[in-house]
Amino acid sequence: MTNPADQAVDVNPQAHAASEDPEHHHGPDPKGRYLALLSLTALGIVYGDIGTSPLYAMRESFHGPHAIPPTLTNIMGVLSLIFWSLILVVTIKYLVFILRADNRGEGGILALTALATPIKRFAKNERWWVVVLGVFGAALLYGDGIITPAISVLSAVEGLKIATPLFQPYVIPITIGILVGLFMIQRHGTGLVGRFFGPITLLWFIVLGALGVMHIVQYPAVLGAINPMYSVNFFREDGLQGFLILGTVFLVVTGGEALYADMGHFGRLPIRIAWFAVALPGLLLNYMGQASLLIRHPEYAENPFYLMAPSWALYPLVVLATMATVIASQALISGAFSITMQATQLGFLPRIRILHTSRTERGQIYIPAVNWLLMLACIAVVIGFRSSSNLAAAYGIAVTSTMVITTVIFYIVARERWGWSLLKAGGLAGFFMVFDLAFLGANLVKIPAGGWFTLVVALLLFTVMTTWKRGENLVAQRASSDHQLSNVIEMLHAKPPVRVPGFAIFLSARPDGAPEALLANIHHNKVLHEHVLLVTVQSRSVPHVPRSERMALSSIDHGMYTLSVAYGFMDRPNIHKAIRTLKIPGVPFDPNKTTYFINRTRVIPTKLPGMALWREKIFAVMSSNATNAADFFSLPPAQVIEIGTRVEV
Repeated sequence: MTNPADQAVDVNPQAHAASEDPEHHHGPDPKGRYLALLSLTALGIVYGDIGTSPLYAMRESFHGPHAIPPTLTNIMGVLSLIFWSLILVVTIKYLVFILRADNRGEGGILALTALATPIKRFAKNERWWVVVLGVFGAALLYGDGIITPAISVLSAVEGLKIATPLFQPYVIPITIGILVGLFMIQRHGTGLVGRFFGPITLLWFIVLGALGVMHIVQYPAVLGAINPMYSVNFFREDGLQGFLILGTVFLVVTGGEALYADMGHFGRLPIRIAWFAVALPGLLLNYMGQASLLIRHPEYAENPFYLMAPSWALYPLVVLATMATVIASQALISGAFSITMQATQLGFLPRIRILHTSRTERGQIYIPAVNWLLMLACIAVVIGFRSSSNLAAAYGIAVTSTMVITTVIFYIVARERWGWSLLKAGGLAGFFMVFDLAFLGANLVKIPAGGWFTLVVALLLFTVMTTWKRGENLVAQRASSDHQLSNVIEMLHAKPPVRVPGFAIFLSARPDGAPEALLANIHHNKVLHEHVLLVTVQSRSVPHVPRSERMALSSIDHGMYTLSVAYGFMDRPNIHKAIRTLKIPGVPFDPNKTTYFINRTRVIPTKLPGMALWREKIFAVMSSNATNAADFFSLPPAQVIEIGTRVEV
């Protein structure tokens, strides 16, 4: 483990801020056949989650823990709430406005936070409360990433019980087997997975719409639910119980935040096309069809989705629904990968192995450790909750909380990055907040029934992320306070060491700091290479840094140079690749014949001021298990020398 101070990562909060234009994003919009392919792929990845909500959303309103009688007034009221939730929350809030808040093409709560305020790695952020909100929102999404695959797949497999009770004992084992298969294919990348999933998801939405139309024609009056007065009358008659139903109605919009987090995988335009052309029409038609069925057959409330299908189509529908729910899990899994990479680059998680799976879309990544941990957590949740209705009781609290946080940070971005007036930004954010808080309030009653699970997961991850951030700062401060580069230069003037031929490269946390490996080489080996390059990596608060702006070289003294290498929080640092293009005037430099010196630090928890001892122990464990610095920075193993040190925190 390399001392975070010697990992050479710092944040330049002013450099290359995201565009002030709310419609700016990284790179040109795709066109033609590539746009169509990307839209189809986005349909498979982004809308799987929200596309499988018809399996359980309507059912939970009339058959769940807070169910209401399936009367005509109640059914039309719930349908009206579903319609306007999809229009106001998903379509207007996320598709129209939140997707405009891209950080050079990247989305998600951390990208939005970095857009609202610079996230400094080794210093206190001026607007620390915004950073805390963003990090907690990211932690909440991990909890949602555990629940979503479990409830989606389990709800589909439960359709087998409708066909015959003989499948009852096999629902849990089949669900676990499907989840294992889903996580095993993640290594192939979201692009390949999406191209396979896209056509299936397209078929799924077509079937949703077709089933809906079959029943709408039998009771066309359900089309009148677009009148918001049905929602008003519903609340007027049902009062508190009607308000609590918002907790189940919210299930229809749970993919909104994942949609935003996955923007970097595909871009804004393909996501919008897939929604307006396919996903939204299919969802609206199906929910209206379920309402029509329940009005005519209230006794079907136990599972209106599967009972929409003719008996001959039940088994094929279960198979298709199972495939669709496997796909539904992809949105949150991909979002978890993106958030993890952003958190690592911004200093909230230790170095972790990240694999890029596409040559054209830089946002398409795979993180093995996150993948397998999510798989184990999903299996544990399925075994613990055992039914989709039980999981529905735990589902929603994390997403609603994140949506509230997103609205708050969006307001800051609109005001300060886009220059919107107080009335315009406040009015729009206030409008969104009315719905966010209503959904959050309705979901709070789920905490005793299972909502506590996602909150516990979020609090644990929030503690881990803030502990790592604080621990990195402590190590950097204690290492840099003793080793200033100016002091080393003075020492070299006063007592020059023996200079040996060649080039040595040292990773340094700060441009003005002397890394431990350099000092150890001077003090213990009594030598210094003829040419020394001190490399500092800057992690900027933007997703990507252009190659033309990646490096800045400075000459200091005694054949020593400092090199700043900048990366965005969605770039994978590759120091050796960057240095291969380096030209030093008047100095022969062959990066393939140089030696990299890095520091491997052992963190020792103590009672020194800084953090609670239990947090220091957590930080020490995380430090010892972080990905090797040479691997993380893509250094050639044969050219790396590690020097071990100890740092007390």
